Amino acid sequence: MPSRITLNQRYKAIIGWFAANRPAVQSELHFRNGYELIVSVILSAQCTDKRVNMVTPALFERYPDPESLAAASFDDVLALVRSVSYPNSKARHLIEMARKLVADFHSAIPSDTDSLMSLPGVGRKTANVVASILYDKPVIAVDTHVLRVSNRLGLSHGKTPEKVEADLESHIPVEQRAISHHWLILHGRYTCTARAPKCGECPLTQWCEYYSDSRV
Repeated sequence: MPSRITLNQRYKAIIGWFAANRPAVQSELHFRNGYELIVSVILSAQCTDKRVNMVTPALFERYPDPESLAAASFDDVLALVRSVSYPNSKARHLIEMARKLVADFHSAIPSDTDSLMSLPGVGRKTANVVASILYDKPVIAVDTHVLRVSNRLGLSHGKTPEKVEADLESHIPVEQRAISHHWLILHGRYTCTARAPKCGECPLTQWCEYYSDSRV
């Protein structure tokens, strides 16, 4: 029973299942380079990847690099990203991010999270996503999906992204941290959904605290 297994056993079983059955998962955002990745991740905050992928082709055609985006007008960028969530702040952040990227980093996407977080519009989650995908850094980005799935499975009881991130990184091997973000986020997006989790389709129920508690 899930209540009788240790935390280490739970991690080993769950991460082991993902490694065996989802060995090649990756981001569902469409991008061709680091510049397109960081723009896409900024746009994806509280917005679906599907919507972002609908917006970015025209955006990247108009602004194919940091230099062109840095020189863009707010109104022009806003017109291209208007359909995403919080378009005004994101349009402003994109331009400011590009300007700082050009001025301070010679248009190259930095590899460390502190430098990434110095860019406008880039918080800890965004920095971790970019660092893990672009540079395979051993960090785990925690968004609402990852937090929810981690809590339900019993991988963490933390209520903040920072606490969940610390718990996950303390138990998941370094070489599996980057891909673990994708395992957890996709599980939350398609199976362990917020309002109606598909427990009947989930292969992880034997190790899941939420499922165990719901059957009591």
